[in-house]
Amino acid sequence: MTRPFLAAALLLAVMALPAHAQCFADYKAKQDNPLRLHYGVAQIGACGDRKAAKQELKPRLAAGGWKLLNVLSTFGPEGLNERRSSAGDYFLRY
Repeated sequence: MTRPFLAAALLLAVMALPAHAQCFADYKAKQDNPLRLHYGVAQIGACGDRKAAKQELKPRLAAGGWKLLNVLSTFGPEGLNERRSSAGDYFLRY
């Protein structure tokens, strides 16, 4: 009787892991008058879903005076180091 319970508990624990995983998106944004562009990396809650990442990032960037142009990709923590220098001041800023 204990074995099925433990198996079910383990399965539930494994299924819950992605909900707590760290997710990030890299994006492009702009400001007008004068035109300014930036590439950035932000932590998001929607792993693997660029559309959801776009909806999450739009208001954050707008609060800083930026317009989101495009979400390039979503990724886990393993992709942070390769993007850090390209994002510069906009690495995990929004």
